[in-house]
Order: sequence, then C-alpha cells, then structure tokens
Amino acid sequence: MLRKLAGLVATLSATSFVIFGAAYAAPGDPVTFLAGGKENLTPEYLAQIRAQYHLDDPFLVQYLRWLGDAATGDLGRSLQYNDQVADLLAARLPTTLGLVAYAAVLFTVFGVALGVLAAVRGGRTDSAVVAGTTFATSVPPFVVATALISLFGVQLGWFPVAGGGSLWHLTLPAVTLALGALAIISRVTRQAMVEQRGLDHVTVARASGLAERSIVLRHVFRGALGPIVTMCGLVTAGMLAGTVTIETAFGLSGVGSLLVGAINTHDFPVTQAVLLLMVAAYIAVTTVVELVQPVIDPRARRRA
Repeated sequence: MLRKLAGLVATLSATSFVIFGAAYAAPGDPVTFLAGGKENLTPEYLAQIRAQYHLDDPFLVQYLRWLGDAATGDLGRSLQYNDQVADLLAARLPTTLGLVAYAAVLFTVFGVALGVLAAVRGGRTDSAVVAGTTFATSVPPFVVATALISLFGVQLGWFPVAGGGSLWHLTLPAVTLALGALAIISRVTRQAMVEQRGLDHVTVARASGLAERSIVLRHVFRGALGPIVTMCGLVTAGMLAGTVTIETAFGLSGVGSLLVGAINTHDFPVTQAVLLLMVAAYIAVTTVVELVQPVIDPRARRRA
C-alpha cells in the first residue's frame, strides 16, 4: 500500500512538472495581458509587473514555488479575474462534477444494457447494436451538441439550450457527453459476455438444465463484470477533460469552460490548476477502480 501511494505521489509530481513546463513554454506573454492596454506597455511598468508576479525568476524556482503552494492548497491568483484560483474552481466544480456524474449514469445503464442485448440475442440485434454504436463513435461531440440543441432545444423546446442549475439543464449536455462513451461500454460488455458464454462452467450450467436467464445473470454477466467496471471507471475518469467542448457548446460555467478562457487569456495559474485537477481526478478514479476490482472479480483477487 505504501509503495502504491509513493507511486501515485511520484506520478502526480511528474505530471505537475510537465503541466507547469507546458504553461511556461506556451506562446504569448502574460505580462502584456496584465498591463491592461497599449498605453501601459512601458519598460518600467512591465518590469514592475514581472517583479510583482515573480515572472523573471528561473523556471525551476517558479515551479518549486508553485508546487509548494499547491501542496498547501494555495493554487495562486488568477491573472484574469484577480481572484484566488481555488475559489474559482470551487464555484465551477459542482457543475462539471454533476455533468460527469449524470453522463456516467447514462452511459453505464444504456451501454451495459445494449451490450447485454447484443450478446444474448445475437443475429440482427447484434448487428444493429454494433452498427449504431459505430455510428455514435464516429460523430464528433460538437456535431451532436448542435443537433440536440437544434432539435430538442430550439424546434421542440423541451430542454433549455444554455445555462445550468438543474438536472433538466444538464440533460442535453450529459447525453452529448455520454454518447461516445455509451458506444465503448456497449462494445466492451458485448465482447466480455460473448467470451464468458463460451467457457466451460457456462456450458455445464446449461447442460444441467438451468434457465437461460439464470445462466446469463449468475454466470455470464457476473463473470463479465470485471472488465465492464474497469472500462466504466476509465471512461468516467477521462470525461473530466471531455467537458471542455460540451460546456463551451452549451454555455455551462464549469471547469472546462474556465480552462478555455484561461488558455485564451494566458491565465497560467488557472490553466495549471485545472490541468492538475484533471490529472489528479483521473489518478484517483483509476486507483479506486483498481481497489474495487478484486472485490467484484475473484480472478483478480487470486492474481493479487
């Protein structure tokens, strides 16, 4: 356990170094933005700003200062909003987490259901599910968002097309976010179910006269649960970064839209904090999935 914890800390530290380095090497100078206008672009004023924000310090010194502050919960002050980055994240994080949780429920329920249906029915049903999920994967999220807004938001008026605050507002964004993930989960579920149906213990259960529904639930689906849970966790962990396009398209005030604005205005403290948050969330979710895996899959427990 201690070795795993040390590995997580080392991974997070290395990732933070890459994130800070990418922000440091990005084109553009935040000093120009902080100056506030062309009339302020004097050498004396620019030097004053650089000294105030320690922008003249060497890269390693800046990184160590930022890492030490981040370890204590101080993520710095936004150059654009002149507010604490932690406060900005706290205000926008609930919207993003609600969107990801809503989308995770949608793709888990419908993805697993479609995968089970394709594996059990086979034939035309299997072909239809595979064709539908292939099409869903090939459509870019911004195209899906535009289509859903046009049909259900503008023409039918069933859902609001911008803003947040309730599950009703998050329905169209969650459907857009979940569509591609639903295709992945349905395929993984189908493949795992097909593999389990060909194993010896399933054949013995069927030969002993058990009902097909009982065989599917107790033997096939239960045996396929390990890879399904693993993939659901991995997809959910990666969704935090996928909210950037969705929040921009639907006008949601979440972490993704905050990241887009920070990149456009060279707000490096916000950019670094959001990227670090996304990486930390991914590591946390994948770690939880790894810990849960032996509980739901006896084979993983034996390997451990």
